[in-house]
Amino acid sequence: MLLVTWDSVLVTVSLIVAFIAAFTALDTAGRVAVSRGCLAKMWLVGGGTAMGIGIWAMHFIGMLAMMMPMTMRYDITLTALSLLVAILSSIFAFAQGVQGSHLTPRRLISGTLILGSGVVAMHYLGMNALMIEPAIRWDMPLVALSVVIAYAASGAALWLAFHLRQGESVWIMRVCAALVMGIAIAGMHYTGMAAAEYSMPSTMQQHHGISEDGLAVWVTIITLSILGLTLLVSMLDAQLRAARLAAKLKRANSELRQLAMHDNLTSLPNRVLLEQQLTAQIKQATLQDETFALMFMDLDGFKAVNDTWGHHVGDRLLIAVAERLRVQLGEGVLLARLGGDEFVLLCPQYNDLQASALAQQLVNAIDAPFELDRYSLRVSLSIGIVVFPQHGRSQQEMMFNADSAMYHTKHSGRNGWCLFEPVMSAVAQHQLALANDLWNALEYQEMCLFYQPKFRAGGTVLMGFEALLRWQHPRRGLLMPDMFLPRAEKTGQIVALGNWVINEACRQLKQWHDEGNRDWSVSVNLSALQFHQRDLIDSLRHALLRYQLPEGALMLEITENIAMRDPQFSQMRIAELHQLGVKVAIDNFGIGYANLLHLKHLEATELKIDRAFINSLRADSEDATVVSAMLTLAQSLNLRMVAEGVETEEQQRLLTGLGFDTLQGYLLGKPTPAERIGEFTASLNTQPLLFAEQPLPLTSA
Repeated sequence: MLLVTWDSVLVTVSLIVAFIAAFTALDTAGRVAVSRGCLAKMWLVGGGTAMGIGIWAMHFIGMLAMMMPMTMRYDITLTALSLLVAILSSIFAFAQGVQGSHLTPRRLISGTLILGSGVVAMHYLGMNALMIEPAIRWDMPLVALSVVIAYAASGAALWLAFHLRQGESVWIMRVCAALVMGIAIAGMHYTGMAAAEYSMPSTMQQHHGISEDGLAVWVTIITLSILGLTLLVSMLDAQLRAARLAAKLKRANSELRQLAMHDNLTSLPNRVLLEQQLTAQIKQATLQDETFALMFMDLDGFKAVNDTWGHHVGDRLLIAVAERLRVQLGEGVLLARLGGDEFVLLCPQYNDLQASALAQQLVNAIDAPFELDRYSLRVSLSIGIVVFPQHGRSQQEMMFNADSAMYHTKHSGRNGWCLFEPVMSAVAQHQLALANDLWNALEYQEMCLFYQPKFRAGGTVLMGFEALLRWQHPRRGLLMPDMFLPRAEKTGQIVALGNWVINEACRQLKQWHDEGNRDWSVSVNLSALQFHQRDLIDSLRHALLRYQLPEGALMLEITENIAMRDPQFSQMRIAELHQLGVKVAIDNFGIGYANLLHLKHLEATELKIDRAFINSLRADSEDATVVSAMLTLAQSLNLRMVAEGVETEEQQRLLTGLGFDTLQGYLLGKPTPAERIGEFTASLNTQPLLFAEQPLPLTSA
């Protein structure tokens, strides 16, 4: 048996190469995890190639470390084939064990079998590349042990490569894992080499093959080139990735700042940016003794556009308004959108005359029609103006006073502008205090319902009532809905108020039914927010079950504009209400833009003609012709026609003659508190008692 010794230096070098190969494989596995598409495939091939070459190089360096008393040469074909096997098996094993978000047992086993088989094949092909006679004899137990080690090392390598792709302190973990992998790979190779037995005498075929020196050169060149290039590219990629990440982060921060400081719809500065600029302008104007103007602007008639045509048309209109305002402004003027249809203008170094001239220019610009595809829309602009420092010295004071001036413009006829005066602030504070009181109105039981009777057309048969909301304010007396409902709609309080109205009306109707008036019904008005309320059906079902009301006893009234805003939703919601046993009436019919085709598909029970047609109704008037046409339409759709606002006997006779089903108005009965309904009904058989609401005079807060 030939005595074999080992060069300790080369053995150490082989271990270092195994470590570098393992570390390179782990590092490229991390690149595969964070890359996509072609780049991920490139890193997959690169990492597999680096690992294969590292394993191959470690093997042949180990072969070179084996010292025997003869010159050794290696078969070029088998040497090259062993390198190819190592590379391909590593690439395919990487594809199984590194890609994807989860390493399943099936993928781990497949990758282990591929890589382990490749390592074993590479090793024994490399051993057979040694050109020696007689042939090498093998210690089979050691061969078997080397195979077991190969598969175990391969499985461990793939598991570590997958789980150390990303994470905290990953570099330290990769170094430790690379040491373990390197020792495992080296253990397999040196176990396999220990299984080889060389007999004496042995001779080497000297006439062909590659020499030890040549093999050493090629192993060194290939190993250092590939592993060095892979590590270099990996480091450059890490730097480039960090640079790209920094650029993306900078861009994301810029976009976040844009979103935080600007309105999403119009791209105008929002409230946050406006407040920053206004604070800075106040400081500058104070230090330099300058003036500047602040304008609070609100569109007139925008709600009607939303209600009639839908929010998508309203959004397009807001964009067009913002653009029309923008082109009227000079350099340095800041235009911001607060939300909804509210805009604010900050005009540095403007005095009251300059601000007034600009305000009139903006009013004129917005007054022109907006052509949006098939829509020709008209809105107007109400502006409130304040000038620093005479109208305020703080941000809050200037914003509040400008808002007060704007509301004064609206109350004075709209479509104009107004320079702030101190009296406007008092009015605004009054409105604000009223809005604050509204939050507690339900809790303190300040809300109440008045009931206006509805009669069959002849005026003798009482059919039921319409519930009308009133606010018995502790200091301001009895308030009509127009004084608080618009504010409630803006703040969302309308939903709580609406739910209370439904429950109170159902409770009162139950009481009337228990008193013997079981043929009475009650109708309740719904706001747009209530109609689209998600839990509306559940709230109604609860109220009907609680008070045990029969089907058809409760009717909900929605305006024509609400019904036509989203016809498909309206059709679905009205169908849900009918399934619940709740009737639906279309209120204020005739003044909107009702599509007759959509109206046909709505399962409404009643059409209520708007009082504008009834006020001037005469036998020979155009209104009579229009109302007669509406009546024909309703009859064709099997809808009951209701006329509201009946105030004269002539109107009553004419409407009855036309064929109206139900009449309602001050002639027949005014809104009355529930406790006086008994007096009203008792008077029907004697003489008409027209109970007037008796609002208390408004007192100052």
